[in-house]
Amino acid sequence: MKKALSMLLTMGLVVSVFAGCGTKDTGTSAGNGGAVEATEGMVADSNAAGLDASGIKVGVIYIGDENEGYTASHMAGIDAMMQELGLSEDQVIEKTLIKEDESCYDAAVDLADNGCNIIFGTSFGYETYMMQAAAEYPEIQFCHGTGFQAAASGLPNMHNYFDSIYEARYISGVVAGMKLNEMIADGTITEEQAKMGYVGAYPYAEVVSGYTAFFLGAKSVCPSVTMDVQYTNSWSDMAGEAEVASQLIADGCVLISQHADTTGAPSSCETKGVPCVGYNIDMTSVAPNTALTSPTNNWGIYYTYAVKAVLEGTEIDTDWCKGFAEGAVAITPLNETVIAEGTAEKVEEVTAAIKDGTLHVFDTATFTVEGASLEEKIAEGGDYAKFADYVSDGYFHESEKLSAPAFEVRIDGITEK
Repeated sequence: MKKALSMLLTMGLVVSVFAGCGTKDTGTSAGNGGAVEATEGMVADSNAAGLDASGIKVGVIYIGDENEGYTASHMAGIDAMMQELGLSEDQVIEKTLIKEDESCYDAAVDLADNGCNIIFGTSFGYETYMMQAAAEYPEIQFCHGTGFQAAASGLPNMHNYFDSIYEARYISGVVAGMKLNEMIADGTITEEQAKMGYVGAYPYAEVVSGYTAFFLGAKSVCPSVTMDVQYTNSWSDMAGEAEVASQLIADGCVLISQHADTTGAPSSCETKGVPCVGYNIDMTSVAPNTALTSPTNNWGIYYTYAVKAVLEGTEIDTDWCKGFAEGAVAITPLNETVIAEGTAEKVEEVTAAIKDGTLHVFDTATFTVEGASLEEKIAEGGDYAKFADYVSDGYFHESEKLSAPAFEVRIDGITEK
């Protein structure tokens, strides 16, 4: 099997990941994930008898290519699946730079007509087109990342998948909060100046869930922290992300994080000497003196699971979401030259608590909404009533009803600009 190490040098984007293997078809570029809430799920039952590993063919539709962190992480997951299950290069067909429009449907149909037994689509905007193809090819399994409509579609061969990246964002927030404490202790900032900035792509639930988790992680160790969020309205815009990061810094933010796919924000932080937390990949290649860590996804866990299910003729979950406990999410190696003293030990402690269930990221005792608890806001009715089924036992049960993030509550301490 070919293993290609991608050294991503285009436009300053430097990434080191193992790219996925297979035949690559190229279209044009667009954005990636995002999600909203929906209804209860069902379990797919359309898998027939299993296949011999040598007879299976896998198709993948990507929004970007290996030069963009989000897609690169999915490619790495496909590569890990191939290695784990012993698939050869000619058993995987990868289509890159496919827009979130009819191009996705065309790509899915082409993969189906080329004999793929299972087809993955990695971007939120693909869902409608994936469902259209799934209805036309009931014998093929279609798996869509970050979506929410599979359960309600009535299609037993349509599946949604995501991972609990909010857990990794919380941990990366702890790393950020420890850094803020160090800056307060050494007099670089005061407690009142502990304001973070967050470069967001779109105001979708996935982004809101992520930045809230990051903020709560920081707040768990640095109680005075606040955060400003500014959107680029693009998943992948290097110049735009750099510009937004620079604006947040100019507005007094002393640490920057992101839910955006390029190295634009960390590059800007490196230039200005501001600590940062990235996303998807290790950002020390472009920000060696300022990057702390990045929350990251291990998509290989899902791809191996789903393809193995087809091989064995077993059902694929209609909604799949796993986190730290299953190795589906992580943070990249801590930058020992930049992190605060004691960070590694704190990360180990908090990670263990998430894994054993003693810590819940969206514990409602740790935040307020317009000065009230989330439970109180739900009881008032109105817009918050829709979250009633998600809140019990003192926390918001993110990605449990469906795989897609549903937490889109704007909590106190965070300002969207």
